[in-house]
Amino acid sequence: MRFSVDAHAIGRRLTGNEVYVRNLLHGFAELDKSSEFIAYLSVKEAAKEIPEGFRCRSVASNPFKRLGYDLASRLREDRPDLLHVQYTAPLGCRVPVVVSVHDVSYLEHPEYFPWPRAQQLKFTVRRTIRHAARVLTVSEFSKNSIMRAYGLSDERIDVVPNAVSSEFRPRPQESAAAGIRHKFGIPAPYILTVGDLQPRKNQIRLIQAFSELLRFYPDLPHHLVLVGKDTWFGPRVRRAAERSGLANRIHFTGFVSDADLNRFYTGCELFVFPSLYEGFGLPILEAMASGRAVACSDTSAMPETADASALLFDPESVEHMTLAMRDLVLDPELRSRVERLGVKHASAYSWRNAARKTLEAYYAVAEGAGRSKSYKVNSVSVTQV
Repeated sequence: MRFSVDAHAIGRRLTGNEVYVRNLLHGFAELDKSSEFIAYLSVKEAAKEIPEGFRCRSVASNPFKRLGYDLASRLREDRPDLLHVQYTAPLGCRVPVVVSVHDVSYLEHPEYFPWPRAQQLKFTVRRTIRHAARVLTVSEFSKNSIMRAYGLSDERIDVVPNAVSSEFRPRPQESAAAGIRHKFGIPAPYILTVGDLQPRKNQIRLIQAFSELLRFYPDLPHHLVLVGKDTWFGPRVRRAAERSGLANRIHFTGFVSDADLNRFYTGCELFVFPSLYEGFGLPILEAMASGRAVACSDTSAMPETADASALLFDPESVEHMTLAMRDLVLDPELRSRVERLGVKHASAYSWRNAARKTLEAYYAVAEGAGRSKSYKVNSVSVTQV
């Protein structure tokens, strides 16, 4: 088989989309030695992130050129058995498409996006899903949302949960915190959140909750660290920090490398994820795998991702968020128990398993498999149902 993957997100700091496709490709390399894989890249340096033996092809970073011409041209030349994309397939695509749709926030909460971006996604994702041979998503929450939005039957969509890279694992907290202090000038203890500065990540309420925490407990030495790429919404988040009166204890790092992200997780005292809407919430698992206690929102897919291994709060309530942080900061026994639960829970998710399930979908599509069609992934016979 010859499988092609639109991997333009790699090397472009597209956070979750980049993590997703990069880890799947490495999982494919481990599991399927017989198929040929082609990765379409928009950044030349991204080739070093691609597994050895995979073919790399260049496409434009400009989405209009990539989707309107480059990908269709490459597909005519490469003649793969299918193309795997995230959200949007190219125009003029003459091969079967597997599409990953992580969530439909652009439909359910368009206010979280610049208006042109929300409109573009509404049009292009609808077109892609209508013609796709298979739809993949990352949670039961997103599956149900996609089925409602597009009228899909249960048989056309598979849930393949995200996972955690093996790089995220418990390490000595003190040495990680010392490394963060040395490189970024941020002292311990600190409370961490991870996510691009955008409306749905809800960082403004987190800043307000942090301010409330220190107002009630002024002797606490904690800082707040916001790791994530700046966006059009960034100035509003920064202004909230300035207005809080605690600007010297609120730190914005911008985008950080994977190695530094690992240190931030390991070095924090607790991790807070106040997002208003997520199709999965990968930082929740990354923090858990790093051995840190997690408090997160009780909305959308986040209770599904966190299971019973985090403290949940109403993300629209500054009071609830403040109380969750207070409980984990002031009660070391509770914090330790949540840490242990989180490490165990995160260990159940692996990119190898996500890659295996994705390959099953590839083979079912490429071979035109029926319900009893069998094939092999990594020398293990699998029956597609």
